[in-house]
Amino acid sequence: MPSDLPICRTCGVQYGEPRADCPICEDERQYVGWDGQQWTTMAGLADEGHRGRVAEEGPGVVGIGTAPPTAIGQRALLVRTPAGNVMWDMVSYLDDQLIAEVRELGGLAAIAISHPHFYGSMIEWSRAFGDVPIYIHAADRPWVARPDDAVVLWEGDTHQIADGLTLINAGVHFAGGQVLHWSGGDGALFSGDIVQVVQDRRWVSFMYSYPNYIPERPHTVRRALSLLEPYAFDRVYGGWWNRVVHTDGAAAVRRSAERYLGFVEER
Repeated sequence: MPSDLPICRTCGVQYGEPRADCPICEDERQYVGWDGQQWTTMAGLADEGHRGRVAEEGPGVVGIGTAPPTAIGQRALLVRTPAGNVMWDMVSYLDDQLIAEVRELGGLAAIAISHPHFYGSMIEWSRAFGDVPIYIHAADRPWVARPDDAVVLWEGDTHQIADGLTLINAGVHFAGGQVLHWSGGDGALFSGDIVQVVQDRRWVSFMYSYPNYIPERPHTVRRALSLLEPYAFDRVYGGWWNRVVHTDGAAAVRRSAERYLGFVEER
């Protein structure tokens, strides 16, 4: 496993070769750190004391993160289904211990990532588990920082990656912003921050840029709501530890969209 490829310290995305800038951070939805562009590596993160963190986040769902956190502090989720385990979203860090822990949980059949801010070290994770496919919406093709044959770029509104597992191109935050619906149990929606679970975990919200406070366009939110309407889900799993709507998730998304639109539109 290469340990010297550059990882942006701010967004945590790994690149295939050294470069001066991080296009993902220079985009208006993110930011370059106030001390300028800084880089690290997988070996550098290990030397600084970062290690993997694995903990249950819900029924059939295991959180995978880093302690202390890296990048913007997100954690990934291992969705454990009869069709195989899917890693939803991504982190920057990976080591032999973390690989062993995930293998004990059944390994990976696929990876799917909500949007570019969470691409992390996706190629290293794919290779560690036998070059499993990484599902990304084709609209976000320009943001793939380390092109690889494992990356599967899909088009359209929805894409089924396994029995009971459907990707939905909500298009919030990024044109290719996607969420994952799992029909198992009472249903679950894995949303990263495409549909953001907020501090009051009865609600979600929608933004074009979170750090720079740019609201999402009303027509984009309406389209996302329309695409989600056919899917039943009780839980909504956001992109950070414990950011989970635990009950009545589909209704929470609907009422949150109505509240959001009420604030951003003239009525």
